Amino acid sequence: MDSSQLHVAILSSPGMGHLIPVLVLGNRLATHHNIKVTILAITTSSSSAETEFLKKSNGKKTIEIIPVPSVDISHLIDSSTKVFTQLRLLVREALPGIHSVIASMNHRPDALIVDIFCTQILPIAEEFNIPKYAYHPTTAWTISLALYCQVLDKEIEGEYVDLKEPLKIPGCKALRVDDVVDPLLDRSDQQYEEYIKLGMEYASFDGILINTWEDLEPETIKALRNNDKLRSVLKVPDFPIYPIGPLRRTIETTERDEVIQWLDKQNHESVLYVSFGSGGTLSSQQIIELAWGLELSQQKFVWVIRPPCDGDADSAYFNSAEKEMREYLPEGFLTRTKDMGLVVPMWAKQVEILGHSSVGGFLSHCGWNSTVESLTNGVPMIAWPLYAEQKMNAAMLAEEVGVAIRPEILPAKKVVRREEIEGMVRMLMQTNEGKGIREKAKKLKMSAENALNEGGSSCNSICELVKDIRSRLL
Repeated sequence: MDSSQLHVAILSSPGMGHLIPVLVLGNRLATHHNIKVTILAITTSSSSAETEFLKKSNGKKTIEIIPVPSVDISHLIDSSTKVFTQLRLLVREALPGIHSVIASMNHRPDALIVDIFCTQILPIAEEFNIPKYAYHPTTAWTISLALYCQVLDKEIEGEYVDLKEPLKIPGCKALRVDDVVDPLLDRSDQQYEEYIKLGMEYASFDGILINTWEDLEPETIKALRNNDKLRSVLKVPDFPIYPIGPLRRTIETTERDEVIQWLDKQNHESVLYVSFGSGGTLSSQQIIELAWGLELSQQKFVWVIRPPCDGDADSAYFNSAEKEMREYLPEGFLTRTKDMGLVVPMWAKQVEILGHSSVGGFLSHCGWNSTVESLTNGVPMIAWPLYAEQKMNAAMLAEEVGVAIRPEILPAKKVVRREEIEGMVRMLMQTNEGKGIREKAKKLKMSAENALNEGGSSCNSICELVKDIRSRLL
C-alpha cells in the first residue's frame, strides 16, 4: 500500500439494511478517492443471505471485508427484547472482537467510520487515537431527532405518544407523535434508554455523515449546521455535518432474469413494484387485503412477498421462514392475476427493477435504502411504513417532498383495507394527481444526480470529509 494512501475502516452492524449502505460508502471512498477501505462487518448466525452477500462483496478488489465473529446475546435478551436493543447489545458484546481486529492491523486505520448501531466504539477509537466519524445512513431529520432527544427527555414528562402537540426539533419540521421512531413509543422499554445513549454518543464524534443531500432536506441540514439550540448538544464547537448522499447500490449484472424479462414486455411506467425490504413482513390478514387491492386495481405489478408474521414487526427482523405462497394468498389469486402481475418469493433484483422503464410506482416500507433507490430512479411511492424510522421517512416523502402518498391510518396501527389499496394504486398510476407526483420524483432524480456529480453539494461534502481526515494526521 502507498504510504500516502489513506486507510479508513468502516464498522457495520448486522442486517442487510445496514451492510448495504456501509459497502456503498466504502466503494465510493475507494473508487473516487483512492482510499484503502476495510469493512468490519459484525455477523449473526441467523442470516444466510447476509453471509452470501458478504462472500460476494469480498470478491471485489476495491475493499477488504473482515467479518467480526457473531456473539451470543441469548443471556441478555428475552422474547420481548426489541430489535433496536438487540442490535445495540450485539455490537456491545462484539467490541472485544473489534478491538482485536484493529489491534492486529499492520497499518492502523487513519479514520474509523461507524454506522448507526456501532457508536459504542468511542472508547476503542480513543484508545488507538483514531479520528472517528458516525455514518447515519438515513435522513437529516431522523438524526436531528436522535441528537435532540436527550433534551426532550428532560423537558417532557410522560409518554410522547400521549402528547397533544407535535414534538418540536429546533429549526426542523415538527414531528407528529404518530410518526415517532419506535424507541420513543414506550419510555419504560430498554430501547428508549439505548436510543438516548445513541444520540449522546453521536454528539461525541468528530463529524457525522448523512445519506441525504442538500436539495432534499435544505432546512434540516441548515439547522444541523447553524441552529444554536440544536447544536447545543454537540461536544465540538465546529462539529461538521457531511450530507454525502444519495449513495446507493449500482446495477452489477447484465443478466436478465425472469422478472426483468417480464418487465421488458410491459408498457412504459405501467408497473407497480411492491416490496417491504429485507426485514419487512405483513400479517396474514394484511397480505390478503393487499392481494385483493392489487387485483381490484387492475394495475400491472411485481410483488416481492415474504411469509406473513402475525407477531410484531420486530419478531421477523433476524429471520423469516419460507412457506408456499398459496398457503397465505387468497385462493385463486395467482391464477387470476397471472397475466397482470408477478409474485416473487422472498427476494428480487430491486435496483434493476426500479431502474426499469416499465416501472412507474413503488409500494414500499420506506426503509431509507429502498427510498433512495426509488428517488434516484425518479419513481414515486406509496408509503407503507412498518417499523424503525420508516414513519418519519413516509411523512417527509408525502408531506414535505411530495413524491409519495400514504394510507389514511398507519399500517402499523390498523389493517389497510383492499378498497383503500385499490384507490391508492389507481391514484398513483392512473390519475393526473399521480402524474404530478411522478413529475416531482423525476425532478428529484435530477437533483440527486447533480449532488454527486463533480462540483455538486454531496461530492464537495465527501471531499471535505477526506480533507478533514488528512488534516488530523498532521
